[in-house]
Amino acid sequence: MRICRSSLVLALALSAAGCNDDNDNPMEPGTSANRMTFFVTSATSMTANLGGLRSADETCLRLATAVGAGGRTWRAYLSVERDADNGNRPTNARDRIGSGPWINASGVTVANTLAELHARTGNVDVFVDERGLRINGQWPGSPTPNEHDILTGSTSEGNVMTGFTCSDWTSTATDLQAQVGHSDGLGGGGSTTGTLTSWNSAHANGSCANTAPRGGAGRLYCFAR
Repeated sequence: MRICRSSLVLALALSAAGCNDDNDNPMEPGTSANRMTFFVTSATSMTANLGGLRSADETCLRLATAVGAGGRTWRAYLSVERDADNGNRPTNARDRIGSGPWINASGVTVANTLAELHARTGNVDVFVDERGLRINGQWPGSPTPNEHDILTGSTSEGNVMTGFTCSDWTSTATDLQAQVGHSDGLGGGGSTTGTLTSWNSAHANGSCANTAPRGGAGRLYCFAR
């Protein structure tokens, strides 16, 4: 059977065009996953009861695995006041995540070292989820609702902020709070000044019972060691 060469070339061209991903589409499993060592969770939590550190780490691993990056040791960037795996002593978020560098799902370097990480501010194009998607925030054109409050329980240096870890991520109490960071590094009206630019320690949330008020959704930062 003879095949017209021009028809074959056209068919191949159309086939290749059909395989191109739209830049607005989520990252497909395996595309940049082999390099990703950081993400904001796409999964959310209505309360700050995450089941503790181990459960939070499992959430990071589950989401990383879903996009082909599960072959690493993933840790949630969370500080606690009593860590069962550390002799019931405090554990700082910065001590859980290794030494860097960390790269997001888009292939962008978040930071090369711990010092660099804790000296930077939030950024909507850098602090993205495991699929490379932006987190709703206070950036121009952002979808609603605002969800840029990320649970950390930490100071800007990455150390535990006593009294702001929702009982080590096991509480739904209305009279307790958690410290959060702003993934987009923006405050009200898109402000880029003051503590509200902090990616890990912008302010306290509303309560452990509901992560939404003040701009949250119970998201986490995940780092590969």
